[in-house]
Amino acid sequence: MRSFMKQFIIIGNSAAGIAAVEAIRQKDKESKIVIISDEDYPAYCRCLISYFLAGDILEEKLVYRPQEFYRENNLDLILNKKVTKVEPKKNRIVLEDKSSIGYDRLLIATGASSKFPPVLKGLKKRGVFGFRTIKDAKEILNLVPVSSTGCILGGGLIGLNAAYGLLKKKQEIKVIEKLRFVLFQMLDEKSASLFMKKFQDAGVEILTGRDIVEILGNGDLKAVRLDSGKVIACSILVVGTGVDPNVDIVKDTQIKIDKGIVVDQYLKTNIPNIFAAGDVAQTFDIAYKNRAVNALWPNAVEQGRVAGLNMAGENLEYDGSMAMNSIEFFNLPAVSMGITRPRSPEFEEIEFCDEKREIYKKFVLKENRLLGMIAVGDIKNCGVFLRLIKEGTDISSIKGELTSETFSYVKVLDLLKPKDEI
Repeated sequence: MRSFMKQFIIIGNSAAGIAAVEAIRQKDKESKIVIISDEDYPAYCRCLISYFLAGDILEEKLVYRPQEFYRENNLDLILNKKVTKVEPKKNRIVLEDKSSIGYDRLLIATGASSKFPPVLKGLKKRGVFGFRTIKDAKEILNLVPVSSTGCILGGGLIGLNAAYGLLKKKQEIKVIEKLRFVLFQMLDEKSASLFMKKFQDAGVEILTGRDIVEILGNGDLKAVRLDSGKVIACSILVVGTGVDPNVDIVKDTQIKIDKGIVVDQYLKTNIPNIFAAGDVAQTFDIAYKNRAVNALWPNAVEQGRVAGLNMAGENLEYDGSMAMNSIEFFNLPAVSMGITRPRSPEFEEIEFCDEKREIYKKFVLKENRLLGMIAVGDIKNCGVFLRLIKEGTDISSIKGELTSETFSYVKVLDLLKPKDEI
């Protein structure tokens, strides 16, 4: 029996890696599984980092798979060790201490890292941070007692999460966003304006159409200079300009990479025993009908699950991913998915806006099929809309009711496929 045991290696200890481990253990209780992470923590929820920064939750509440999980599932967990190279021809990985570990099946779930503008000088100064990990949040918190002003470069989801957390720490916050509105990757200008007003009403200064061109200070951050020439004194600068997939360990190998590691419908790379999942994987995009890296927690979990089952011998297809986000700031929720700002006249847009009640809805259709949506304030039925997008359902019979407050799941029952056909 033991002669058939395999060695699985999972590089990454977050959403995709953990989901893969759980899927493998559903099918295979005996084979060895090694999980390697360059962080020093058991699996934790990155989505909650801003709440930890704000002081709304304790550090232990971030952890969603404690040490007992690894023991109960007979997992070898290697923390605080960086994988530097994958060697597909030798079926092994190499660690930073030059040691190597062999594998029968490998999952690359290395996630993504904070993106720092390469032309911006001074990024190494004390006080400049990304906002991706517990370590980032802890280092920011260490400076809070000696800081009065925090600057945020980037008004996307990362930047506004950091702004929200620091605001709770009584910091004066200035958000610098080079585009004309915040949350550009998630919302359109009308919906984003509702959140800009919320942050501004809370005392956050949002400077749109501006960029940081210089970080000032000798060793320690003292101020930032904008492209307008304005200088803003600050002790904390959070760079929230996006993330880059962690693909370095497969560069200079035969593993195919584009924007991320390219995988097929089984989450396999072009090397049959190497899989990729999560924020590092480039998968089929359901809405755009092309390949994309959709770096989102739910996508990572589902990709990890499918990859894990296939590593354990299944032949399960992954339907594809989609840009999809949910947020809530100052008790105002929003959900977006798929195509939200179409750039072609062949798309149809249906909108509803009630600024007084802070409600906004937008649906993007093509040939009577829903391809994307935004909902602010009233986020009921978003699960139904997600299913309509995934199934490519013809909604010509109900599209006039999409923005109605009485719209419900009942109205689409006859249009949806039975579960066993999905």
